[in-house]
Amino acid sequence: MKMENMIRVIAGSLILISLALAHWVHPNWIWFTVFVGANLLQSGITKWCLMEKILAKAGVAK
Repeated sequence: MKMENMIRVIAGSLILISLALAHWVHPNWIWFTVFVGANLLQSGITKWCLMEKILAKAGVAK
């Protein structure tokens, strides 16, 4: 899987997991969803993504 696809899968998974945790565990988990969304927004504006750096160090091909 290419890096761009992996980033989307990871971001989507984190959002769905945090929404489930907010629903079934504690409502404060919604802040994790806000964090992921803010990082997606920042990445789209600045063209810099921490997850891209992490995956590159892990050896995932672009």
